[in-house]
Amino acid sequence: MTTDHTDTEERDLRPPPPSGPPPVSNVWVYNGKAYDLSDWISKHPGGEFFIGRTKNRDITSIIGSYHRNPEGIGKLIERYALDRVAVPEDIHPKANAPDFLFKEGFDSWRDTPHYRFDNKDDLLHQVKKRLKEPELAARIKRMDKTFNIVVALLAIAYFAVQGVRLFERSWMPLPVFVIAMVLLRSSLAGFGHYAIHRAQKGMNKIYTNCFDFNYVALAFVTADGHALLHHPHTQSEVDIKKNVFTMMTRIPRLYRVPIHTIHKFGHTLTGMTIRLLDVCRLTRKVGIKDMYGTWGGALPHFIGSFGVRFLLLGEFIAFTVMGDFWAWALQFVISLWISTFLVVASHDFEVETEELESNTEDWGINQLEQAYDLKVIGNRYVDCFLSAGLSSHRVHHVLPYQRSGFANIATEDVLREEAAKFDVEWLPAKSFFTDRFPKQIRTYLLARSDDAKEQNWGFFREHFAPSALKTCAVYTVQGFTGIGTV
Repeated sequence: MTTDHTDTEERDLRPPPPSGPPPVSNVWVYNGKAYDLSDWISKHPGGEFFIGRTKNRDITSIIGSYHRNPEGIGKLIERYALDRVAVPEDIHPKANAPDFLFKEGFDSWRDTPHYRFDNKDDLLHQVKKRLKEPELAARIKRMDKTFNIVVALLAIAYFAVQGVRLFERSWMPLPVFVIAMVLLRSSLAGFGHYAIHRAQKGMNKIYTNCFDFNYVALAFVTADGHALLHHPHTQSEVDIKKNVFTMMTRIPRLYRVPIHTIHKFGHTLTGMTIRLLDVCRLTRKVGIKDMYGTWGGALPHFIGSFGVRFLLLGEFIAFTVMGDFWAWALQFVISLWISTFLVVASHDFEVETEELESNTEDWGINQLEQAYDLKVIGNRYVDCFLSAGLSSHRVHHVLPYQRSGFANIATEDVLREEAAKFDVEWLPAKSFFTDRFPKQIRTYLLARSDDAKEQNWGFFREHFAPSALKTCAVYTVQGFTGIGTV
């Protein structure tokens, strides 16, 4: 009775449908109004991806945070207005994302946070005003160029290190090889991270897939959840990033590291490619026009993603054929686990959403309060790569459209000065190894399995109950079939 009553109350809170024809499926919601942006997919200056992937979502925070002039964008899309208010049927209940990434009962219409971006005096507007200063704008442009040069050098080193290990092993001892590959994978994944935030045009559609180099993600899938759900709605129920690794907590503690490692090995070997083929089938079913506008707009995304999958698989095959499988395996395991924890180190994802304090409707201030800067060795320019792009992370969250980590470093003083005017405390960067890593170990590796918590099992039953062993077997197989990819 209580549940039925609650459901009835929730339905009553939703506005009644408008008179006239029923809602259409191609709807984007902005500031409470309905739009059909289908004809704008291939015209969007930032690339087809950002429009095609946000169909049947509320894009208010996306436009407000990713554009230098959201007011101008609001006027521009008026030509696509459906001349009615948005209704619940316009919004996909799970934001067109897998159900397992959300808490049970999540509903996009009800649970998507709403922020105002029309207050010229808020933090975001004040920072953007400072960014127009000619000297700072020129410095940011130089920093972007320098960042790209460093990335090119890292890419050369990435292939050189592997080549030397394969063909002149005595010149590349195992410890040197493993350390170099872990650092290079994290660094190039950091570049892929920033490529996701750039306009998805031209070669950026391919560069985005560098995000896959650390064996954690499938950028073709992750780019949506990261750029369009995590960033605009950080630490809310919409933020699927906080749930991307909770699948591993189904596994009993002692089995968790080896089982998850095999699961991710399965992703690398066959799983991610199978997942990509599923995306191809889905794209064909939905229609290229509805997702990318044209084949020309879609093809570079697929080429880049399949290219990186074949590269990673080819590396595994090459090292195995050359009799150096264990060198590959060692760098795989260390890269995978360090990167897994790095990905979730810059937010309090181990804290329940209800426990997080957020007493502001100012989107920029909320981003500062929900994100950390991360340090590995303490030098921001080096940490920008070692942390996979998560140093100067608070700037990145307030200005997600900036093109590089170096640009964020150049902007950090401005953001700190403007934040001080709003009485926002600028906390020092947190150390990955001494602060975040130990907490994550407790949360993701040492905590009891989900079933053990729910059933109040002891240690023995957690590890030897038939259902626990079945969970381990299923999770292992799922890796090779592409389930659980993020």
